[in-house]
Amino acid sequence: MNDSSSQNFTRRNWLGLISTASLGSGLLAAATARAAEPVAGQPGHDPAAGARVFNIRDFGAKGDGQTLDTAAVQAAIDACHQDQGGTVLVPAGTFVIGTVELKSNVTLHLAAQGTLLGSAHGPDYHAVEAIPLAGDSTLADGNVGLLFAVGSENITVEGPGTIDGRGAQFRSPARGEPSPAGITGSHRPYHLLFYQCRNLRVRDIFLKDSAFHSVRIIQSSQVLLDGIRIRGRVIHNNDGFHFISCEYVHLTNSDVQSQDDACALFGSCKFITITNCSFSTRWSVFRFGGGVAENIAISNCLLVEVYGCPIKLRCGPGARFENISFANLVMRDVTGPISIGNGPRSQHSRSSGTGVSTNQPASSESNTEADAQLPPGVVRNISFHGIRATVTKPMPLTGSEFVSTYNPGEIFSCITLNGFDDGVLENITFDDVHITFPGGGTAEQGAVRAVPKVAGEYYSMGVPPACGLFARNVRGLTLQNVRLETATPDLRPALVLDQVSDTTVNGLAVTGDRGAESVLRFTAVQDVLLSATRLLKPAAVFLPVEGMANGGITLDGGDISKAVTPLIFKDGAEAKSVKWRA
Repeated sequence: MNDSSSQNFTRRNWLGLISTASLGSGLLAAATARAAEPVAGQPGHDPAAGARVFNIRDFGAKGDGQTLDTAAVQAAIDACHQDQGGTVLVPAGTFVIGTVELKSNVTLHLAAQGTLLGSAHGPDYHAVEAIPLAGDSTLADGNVGLLFAVGSENITVEGPGTIDGRGAQFRSPARGEPSPAGITGSHRPYHLLFYQCRNLRVRDIFLKDSAFHSVRIIQSSQVLLDGIRIRGRVIHNNDGFHFISCEYVHLTNSDVQSQDDACALFGSCKFITITNCSFSTRWSVFRFGGGVAENIAISNCLLVEVYGCPIKLRCGPGARFENISFANLVMRDVTGPISIGNGPRSQHSRSSGTGVSTNQPASSESNTEADAQLPPGVVRNISFHGIRATVTKPMPLTGSEFVSTYNPGEIFSCITLNGFDDGVLENITFDDVHITFPGGGTAEQGAVRAVPKVAGEYYSMGVPPACGLFARNVRGLTLQNVRLETATPDLRPALVLDQVSDTTVNGLAVTGDRGAESVLRFTAVQDVLLSATRLLKPAAVFLPVEGMANGGITLDGGDISKAVTPLIFKDGAEAKSVKWRA
């Protein structure tokens, strides 16, 4: 140290530096000590609380595919819950369980080679008494879950492992006989059952062969379902998702291959989005029934092999369906593509899950009396945009373990907008919808005028009298750029409007047939504008107007030159009801 600056470091300077460093170290140590001390207001004062991992093997789970591990899994969940939450880990292995309760703030994580396997022994399951079965028909399907939660929040079930319900063990070999598991009907367990929960997440999980519905969520809110794969075709009512009176539900990036309803919304469901999913089922995909369904958007989905009815809205007295949008859907090999019904229950129809309707006339009187005490159902502001569909006649469902039977109305299906009595459908829009139907309908089927007034399954009307779209009791119908074709000849009209008013049909392209009675048919319609229509194949008659209750019909432009007779009037209809603008 020969320079002048170095000479300034005297003994006193060094002592000062050492004192300062010691002081800093002491302050740091004191601060660290204080940070480690319990802080008032922090429960448990444990910095790791809510963040620990609880491996179910540490609680005695064997994972050998034989030992019943219910108690061990439940103990891990209970410990996690008591530790203010965290993660319960299902590691590699096959862990047999009966009914297990999920609790608040718990994440159940299944490793890639981890499987929760439902027990095949009925007594290993129990009903959840907190979930009522009376007073609400939407709750009457059962209250048993493989995994369930009641009144909880912040629950996550995630993969990439598997939950296998072993559903085939719950299928009776014949009606009236017990299943191998010893329980049937509503006593069977769902994969996941949630009641009055909030902030639920189910993601990146494989749900296989449920004994009943796969995911059933009741009266819950703030639900995120993402990346779920469901396979269930081992029992007649293997449904996918059931939402009952739920709000703020978002389903995305999922794939469902079910035997029964793939995505049912019952009760009062609001603020729901479903997007980027694929579905296949024997029955329906998007099924609505009862309550108030509103503010729902469904988009960007693939519906392949749906031998029932991809979109089915069934409204009755006291119910309301409003502000529901279906957009950018591709349907391939489906039947009965879209069905909306509104009216009193003239008979009680339930599906057996095999395609056979079980009508119970004995209940008709009580249904009629109950409906009379309620206001008419409301169906309005329902839109369909960007739909591409190939309709077929029903076939055996790929991967199903049993054979279904089919009704005539499923074999000869079409879009049905079916209102009657006080049940009116309002503001229904089809925009950019192109559908090819299989054809095969007969002239006798097309000649039917008295379509049954029933609000059961869409096919319970019998064979619809149209091969493309049948609309009855609709006010405010819009068809924009709609193309209705048939793959083989069909002798039913492509479009039938019955008691329809305030309607705009623009850019309709339809297939005709020389042997059919007509291409379109209007009965008791008011204020209808039909413009830019194209007839794709030759036909005898383009449009008959039938009955005395027609008026305000305007035909404006288009090309219907392939029809031998453009327009006829029948059953008292008058020429003044139609204005023709070439």
